[in-house]
Amino acid sequence: MTDTTETPEEERSPRDTRRMLKAILLIQVGLAGVLIASDMLRVLPGILDRTEAPALTEPLRPGDQTRRYRPEELSPREGRPGTRPVPIQQDMPSRLMFETATWEGRPTLILTGMIAAEDSDRLTEHLETLETPPELVFLNSSGGSVRDALGIGRTLRDLGAETRMTEADICLSACPYVLASGTVRQVEEGAMVGVHQHFFGQNTALPAFLAVEDIQRGQGLVMAYLDEMGVDPMLMEPALLTPPNEIYLLTAEEMAEFGLTTPVAEEASAN
Repeated sequence: MTDTTETPEEERSPRDTRRMLKAILLIQVGLAGVLIASDMLRVLPGILDRTEAPALTEPLRPGDQTRRYRPEELSPREGRPGTRPVPIQQDMPSRLMFETATWEGRPTLILTGMIAAEDSDRLTEHLETLETPPELVFLNSSGGSVRDALGIGRTLRDLGAETRMTEADICLSACPYVLASGTVRQVEEGAMVGVHQHFFGQNTALPAFLAVEDIQRGQGLVMAYLDEMGVDPMLMEPALLTPPNEIYLLTAEEMAEFGLTTPVAEEASAN
């Protein structure tokens, strides 16, 4: 007799359905906010750069997690010795820099810099030059192109690579979508992981009638991507509620709740 019982992965509980519907509603609310901000930016240049949020360097507390999105104000942070394959770059590159190393006896890739347009294609070309594909990927990025972040993430997932951050690293804006791609995702205490609203396609303000389709499609792509990676699409809630000139920094508890980080081996065995 053939067992036709669905596996847990194939089922979607009523609770999951409610969460997805809530996420869709939040997308619509966020869409309205982005469109208003877009038109304001077009009419009043620079107005959205004004914010009362504290600087990124201010200590983080639960409930007080919104900071100014000005990563250029961050000084390079030194991690503990023996926690990172290569030293932190003194200046954040204007597009992703690819470095290779061996870490814990495993082939490792270090991604550093802003995620620029066509960086997804550049990564694919870089990987073709390697004799052994990376098993570990370290991240240190202030964000950038969402479309390229999703492309990079799918490439890393196809490799079965793990993603990792040390206490000295940042992963802001579009970068958490790359973090989400790891089959194992580890973030050291002290690392900065943050989300906010973002434009899709070109990072420029568009008139509302042109931006609607682009933003809706983009938000849908991100939600589908997060679900594909095993991350709760409700991660979009703090993102959609945070304007582009600010960043919502996630706590370790939130990252675990959303599934953006995975349990370490010791925790998994204990459970």
